[in-house]
Amino acid sequence: MAESEPVPLPVQAGEKRGCSEDKKEDDTPTKKPKIESDQENGGAPNQNEEASDEEEDGETFAEMMKHGLTEMDVGILKYVSDHEGFSGILKERYSDFVVHEINKQGKIVHLDDLSIPADEQEVPMTEELTKESDVLTEEQKKQLGELQLFSNKEGSVSIEIMDDTKEKRTQVHKAIKTRFPGLETKTEEKEGRKFIVAYHAAGKTALAAPRKHFWPQNRGSFCHFALYKENKDTMDAINVLSKFLRLRPNMFSYMGTKDKRAITVQEIAVLKISAERLAHLNKCLMNLKLGNFCYKNHPLKLGELQGNHFTVVIRNISGSDEQIHQAMTSLRQTGFINYYGMQRFGTTAVPTQQVGRAILKNDWNEVVDLILKPRPGAEKEFLVRCREEWAKTRDPEAALKKLPNKRCVEGQLLRGLSMYGKKNIVTAFGLIPRNNRLMYIHSYQSVVWNTMVSRRIEAFGLKAVEGDLVLRGTAAHVLSAEEAESHSIHDLVMPLPGFDVIYPSHHIGAGYRELLSADGLDIDNMRHKVKDYSLAGAYRRIIIRPTDVTWEVICYDDPRISLVHSDFEKLENKSPPVINKEGKYRALKMEFSLPPSTYATMAIREVLKLDTSIKKQTQLNTVWFN
Repeated sequence: MAESEPVPLPVQAGEKRGCSEDKKEDDTPTKKPKIESDQENGGAPNQNEEASDEEEDGETFAEMMKHGLTEMDVGILKYVSDHEGFSGILKERYSDFVVHEINKQGKIVHLDDLSIPADEQEVPMTEELTKESDVLTEEQKKQLGELQLFSNKEGSVSIEIMDDTKEKRTQVHKAIKTRFPGLETKTEEKEGRKFIVAYHAAGKTALAAPRKHFWPQNRGSFCHFALYKENKDTMDAINVLSKFLRLRPNMFSYMGTKDKRAITVQEIAVLKISAERLAHLNKCLMNLKLGNFCYKNHPLKLGELQGNHFTVVIRNISGSDEQIHQAMTSLRQTGFINYYGMQRFGTTAVPTQQVGRAILKNDWNEVVDLILKPRPGAEKEFLVRCREEWAKTRDPEAALKKLPNKRCVEGQLLRGLSMYGKKNIVTAFGLIPRNNRLMYIHSYQSVVWNTMVSRRIEAFGLKAVEGDLVLRGTAAHVLSAEEAESHSIHDLVMPLPGFDVIYPSHHIGAGYRELLSADGLDIDNMRHKVKDYSLAGAYRRIIIRPTDVTWEVICYDDPRISLVHSDFEKLENKSPPVINKEGKYRALKMEFSLPPSTYATMAIREVLKLDTSIKKQTQLNTVWFN
C-alpha cells in the first residue's frame, strides 16, 4: 500500500521540542477542534501540500475543509461497541502522539543508546580519520563546526594553503568532508594565494555519489540505526540525512513511513556509511536523533515490520471514569472495524478515489481534469494560479510556470504534458512517481472496501454467517452454515476488488458488483490496459483487536506541558512529566499495538464515537484554554 504524507492540520497549539537543549517551546494556546486526522501505516498523500512545519491559518483551513470529506462519504459508518461516546482533543501537541515501530523480530524499536559499536572503534578507519583531521588547526575546526550548524547556507570558511601541493590540498578537502558532513569544498585563488573554501552542500552537489571510505571486510555492509524524529515525516527526515551525508535518498531503506505530527521511532538502514559518521550528525540535526547503531548484511524492505506501538494522549476529555473504562475494555476485548482512515482519501474538494476511478475506467481526460481543474475551498495561492491558467489556456507550459516548486503532482503531470503532449496522457501521467500514481487506485479500492464492510456489519452484525470469507493460508474460503458456527467475526476477511479475489457468496458479494457497475467498472475485468493499474485485489480483516492495550486518566492544569516521557528525554536524563492529581483538565493516555496497514485513528474513533474527518472536527465546538 502506498504510504501517506500527513494531512494538513486544523489550528494547532504551537510546540517546539527540538533535540538541542537550547530549544524552547512556543506554547501559545489556541482554539482546538475535537479531533484531527493523522497518518499511520497506510494512506493516500495529499499531494498539494509541500513539506513544511508551518500550519495552515485557522480560517483558511476551515474554509478549505467546508469542501472536504466526512466519514460517511468514504463508507465509514459503523461501530462495534454500544458504549456511550465522549469528547476529547487528539494531537493538541504533536508530542501527544508517539509511535514506536515493531520490527520484524517483534521488538519495539526505541532510541536508548547513542554509542558507536565497539568494533567500529577498533577499525583502522578511525585512526585514519584522526590523522587526516590533523591537517586542520583547532581554530579551523571550530570555524567549520560553527559553519556546519549555521542555518545561513551562503556562509563559508576559507582556509589558506601555505604548503601548496596537490597532496596537501587533497588532505584538507578530505578532512573537511569527512569530519563535517553536509559541507562541500572548492579551491579558489585570490591575489596569488590558494584557499580551500568550505560551504554548505546544496542542490546537485548534495546528491553527488558518496565518496569511498575504507570499509572493513568483516563488517556488515549496512548500518542499521533507530531514527527518532519530531514533527517531521519519514521522507523529509531521509532527505535531510541524504543532504548532510551527500547521498542519494535511495541509499536508505526502511520498513514503513511514520506520521509527521508526532514523535516517532523507527529502524533505518544505509549502505556503507559508518556509525561514526551517522552519530556525528546528532550535533547538527534539529528534531532528529540517530542511535542504536549496528551493522548487518541486509537492507530493510517496506512491509517487513510487524506493526507499530502507539502512545496517544487525548486531552480535555468529557467522559466519566466508567465511560472510559467501558470504552477501553471494549477496544481491548472486541477491537474496532478495520476501516481505511480519512487520510487515505485526501483533504481537498477532489477526493483521491475519484481520480482512481477515472484511471480504472481508462478515462484519461477526466484524470487530468480532476487533478488540474480549479476547485472550491482555500488552496495555496500558487496552486490556485496554476489551476486558473490551465482552465483558461489548457497550456501545460504556461500553467507549469505558475508553480514555484515543480515536484507536486500537478507540476509533475504538467511537465509530462509539456514533454509528451496532451494526446499522450498515459505517458505524461507516468512522470508522477509510481507510488503516488498507485495511491489513487488504492484509494478507490479502499472506499469500496469501507462501504461493503459497513453493509456487511449492518446486515449480519458481529457474528460469522454462511457465505462469509476466512483465510486458509493465503487463499480465501467461503464458509458453510456449519463452518460459520465455529468461527467468530475476528476470523473474517473482506476482499478489496480485483481480478484475483473471490467475494462473499451472500448478498454482500453481489453488492460489490452493483457498486462497481454504478461506477462504470466491470468486476469481471479488473485487468487494465496499463499493467501498473491492473488490480489483483487483496483480503483485509474486518475487525482488528489491538494488543498490549493499557490506559490511565491523567489530570493536568497547563495544556502546554508534555504528558509523555519521550525516548530522547529519557536519554537526556530529563525528569518525566509531573502530573497534578488535582488538575482541572483530564486526559486519557492510552497505549496499544497495531499490525501494519491499520489506522490508529480508527481505534480512537471507536473509543470516542466521534467522526474523525477534519471537516466534521472543524465544525465542532472548539475549546479555549485560559
